Amino acid sequence: MIDSSQRRTSMMVDVGGVFIGGEAPIVVQSMTNTPTADIEATVGQIMLLAEAGSELVRVTVDTREAAAAIPVIAGRILQEGVQVPLAGDFHYNGHQLLEEFPECARELAKYRINPGNVGSGDHREEHFRSIIEQAVAFDKPVRIGANWGSVDRSMLTRLMDENASTGGANDSSAIMREALIRSVLDSARLAEEVGLGHDRIIISCKTSDVQELISVNRELAARCDYPIHLGLTEAGMAERGIVGSTAAMAVLLQEGIGDTIRVSITPSVEDDRAREVLVARQILQSMGLRLFAPQVTSCPGCGRTDSTLFQELAAEVAAYLAERMPLWREQYEGVEAMMVAVMGCVVNGPGESRHADIGISLPGSGEEPSAPVYIDGKLHNILKGNNILVEFQVILEEYVDRRFGSDGGVA
Repeated sequence: MIDSSQRRTSMMVDVGGVFIGGEAPIVVQSMTNTPTADIEATVGQIMLLAEAGSELVRVTVDTREAAAAIPVIAGRILQEGVQVPLAGDFHYNGHQLLEEFPECARELAKYRINPGNVGSGDHREEHFRSIIEQAVAFDKPVRIGANWGSVDRSMLTRLMDENASTGGANDSSAIMREALIRSVLDSARLAEEVGLGHDRIIISCKTSDVQELISVNRELAARCDYPIHLGLTEAGMAERGIVGSTAAMAVLLQEGIGDTIRVSITPSVEDDRAREVLVARQILQSMGLRLFAPQVTSCPGCGRTDSTLFQELAAEVAAYLAERMPLWREQYEGVEAMMVAVMGCVVNGPGESRHADIGISLPGSGEEPSAPVYIDGKLHNILKGNNILVEFQVILEEYVDRRFGSDGGVA
């Protein structure tokens, strides 16, 4: 695990009982893509995301129907025993909806507003103040988030004019980064002037370019102590979204920047919305920043592994761990840190299995049809025959109980 002292110190914000910033664990969040006015669909997706591990779920509040649905949705998920805080995503008309629907304002755990689209000209500050006044009245934290696709145009124009008047020292990327940062920090200062506490503000500057996201958040972190929400916006589909988000956020997280993250993957028609939550959790666990579930180490396969046995077993063991985790989490403290290895041949199999807490090395092409099992670095026994999976699961259950149970304690 990465030492928490490597984290950038920031204020800690209470979002409906979930703490963001300071020494609190980095929070995983996500967002629904259902019409919020569709109560059944939205409740179902919130529960799906929460079950996958989202610790905060954001919902769009863009219409009167959506605002009116929020108290009903909050009540429904509570009835289902789901206590995940809900954040309201407001653009353009948030000032009207929060004022018109006080129950919506009360039920949401956090408001998210974009300085680039709360209004224009003289109305911008008026609308922004109105939203902050509601946040103060209901004691709600606010995320002030700027996106480069909807940056405050007046701010950007002013900075471009300033740059031109000084001989054009900065390129367009530097001007855009500065526009994002100033938009967020100026808005945060205004929010505090209106009465919102310094410890009730979270900020974000998002781009869809990996290097720009890294650069802008480095600069942002150096200029304030507000908790920072990280995310590569419009990251893309499948591998592009996953790899891009990981590449950008891993660099920042390693530098101690970032207090809450979201992975914004464009879902395909077949995709489960919860995939973005699983990816976000895997980023944090792979970096040693948080522990969520036992990890399975498995080899990619090569010419020595013409059998698909190890691939099938690796998938089945991973599924078994996921199935057992809800119960294990309640019964066995520290089980999230367990490492399991499922390897495919003699080259790296025994070594990787010894490095894991518990591992199995399956036979490769031409090798003796036997599967040695290693526990805590030592050979435990050798499995043979057609029931390797079942026998390995029994050994796994015994190991979990012995190591993490009340009699064995956490190793």
